Amino acid sequence: MSTTKKFALSALAAALGVSTLAACGGESDDGAKSSGGSKSKTVTLVSHDSFAASDGVLKAFTKETGYKVQVLKSGDAGSALNQEILTKGSPRGDVFFGVDNTLLSRALDNDLFTSYEAKGLDRVPDGLQLDKAEHRVTPIDTGDICVNYDKKYFADKKLAPPKSFDDLAKPAYKNLLVTENAENSSPGLGFLLGTTAQYGDDGWRDYWKQLKDNGVKVVDSWEQAYNEEFSGSAGGKKTKGDRPLVVSYASSPPVEVLYAKPQPKEAPTGVATGTCFRQTEFAGLLTGAKNEAGGKALLDFLVGKQFQEDMPLNMFVNPVAKDAKLPELFTKFGAVIDKPRTVAPDKIADNREQWVKSWSSLVLK
Repeated sequence: MSTTKKFALSALAAALGVSTLAACGGESDDGAKSSGGSKSKTVTLVSHDSFAASDGVLKAFTKETGYKVQVLKSGDAGSALNQEILTKGSPRGDVFFGVDNTLLSRALDNDLFTSYEAKGLDRVPDGLQLDKAEHRVTPIDTGDICVNYDKKYFADKKLAPPKSFDDLAKPAYKNLLVTENAENSSPGLGFLLGTTAQYGDDGWRDYWKQLKDNGVKVVDSWEQAYNEEFSGSAGGKKTKGDRPLVVSYASSPPVEVLYAKPQPKEAPTGVATGTCFRQTEFAGLLTGAKNEAGGKALLDFLVGKQFQEDMPLNMFVNPVAKDAKLPELFTKFGAVIDKPRTVAPDKIADNREQWVKSWSSLVLK
C-alpha cells in the first residue's frame, strides 16, 4: 500500500471506486471514557485518502469495544502528515494511519505520537517494527511500489515491457513513463528511493537525468498518474491516458480484475518486478488525542487478524500479521516481489530532504 497511500497503497482503493467512510459502526449504550475522563463513543482515525475497510469489520470493532470509528481523510499520505505536523499537540483525531517508512522520521522527529504497545505485536515480524524500542508507531501493512505496464499496448507494439530500472531509460521506452512528484506523493517518493538504492548516492542523479532525457512525465498524485495519464485500465474501465508505464503498486493488477465486469481470466496490467521499493505503513496514537482509550483500542484492532485479513481487497496491501491469510484473487493476480529495493530508515532520515531537493532541481526545472 500509499503510497503512498499511497499504496498510502498505497491510493488504490479510494481512487478506484471503493466507498468513502465518514463514520462506521453502530451506537453503544455506554460511552467509553477518554484519557481526559470525559465520555466519548467515537474514536477518530486520521488517514490518507486510500484508507478503506469493510463496513462489517468496523461494525465488529464497535460491537467489541463500544466505539464508533470516524474516518477523516486528508489527501495523499504526505499531505495528511503535513497537516498533523501543523496541528501537533492539538490533533484532529485520535489515531493517524498511513505514515510509511519513507516519511516515518518526520513524524517521530515532530513528536506526533504517544508510545503504546499494541496487543498482538508478537504476530508481526521484528524487522517491520521500526520503532520497537518506544512503540510510538505500529506496523499495519506492507506494499511494493513498482512500475506497472499496459499489456495491450506492448502486445500491439510487439515490444517487450521493461523489467528493470535500466530498461526505463532505454530509447525503446521514450515518452512512455509517468510517475508522481516525489515532493508530495508517497509512491513518487518511494520510486525515487528505489533509484537511490539501485544506483547509490553518486549514481541516482545521473539515472534521473537519463529518465528526463527519455521523456518521463511527472504529475502531482497517484490518482492523476494512474487514472488520467496511464493508458491501461483503472478500476476495470479503460482510461483516456496515453502513457503505458506508470508508477503504482505490485498489487494493482488484482484491482483491475476485481472491478472489471465481467472479470477477465488475466489481469490487463503487469508489473516490472525489477523496479520495486518496499513500503511499510504504520499507525500511531496521536499526542493530545481526546479519546486516548479509544485510540489504543483501535490500534489493537488494526493489527488484529480480522482487520488484517480485510485489507488486501480493500486497500490492496499485504497484512503484517503472520497469521493473516491472503485472498485467492490477491495471490493469483498480484505480483510477488522477492527482492524489493529498500533503504535503511536512518539513511532515509539523514538524506530524504536533500534527495528530494536534488530530484526537484533535476527533474522539475
